[in-house]
Amino acid sequence: MSKKITMEVVTPERVVIREEVDSLVVPAAQGYMGILPGHAPIVAQLAIGVLSYKIDGKEYTAATSGGFMEVANDKAVLLTDTAELAEEIDVERALRSKERAEERLAKRPPELDVVRAEAALRRAMARLKAAGR
Repeated sequence: MSKKITMEVVTPERVVIREEVDSLVVPAAQGYMGILPGHAPIVAQLAIGVLSYKIDGKEYTAATSGGFMEVANDKAVLLTDTAELAEEIDVERALRSKERAEERLAKRPPELDVVRAEAALRRAMARLKAAGR
């Protein structure tokens, strides 16, 4: 059994992460899921949330928004709509997005798409959590 797992996080725009990692924890549709080297093959749906991973014992985070993950042969490939590394996140913008979504959900105007507003709130909160806020 190898001591690392290859992790790739890919969006339609770019490869966000390609690293050899000790472990990763992904926001799966049914809850957070830990992946270690030697993990059984799996395909899982991803949810909006925070991806965390360790490289040589140091933890890193990224905000992701849905998609799918495949794990096989010590390689995890995450195909996600968006992914932002913690250091790329504009915290002020994420705070504004969170406030805007909360305000829309509180006021509930007739034209409000509640599902979209709730997803926007979850994305903003994931970005803030990944950025350490």
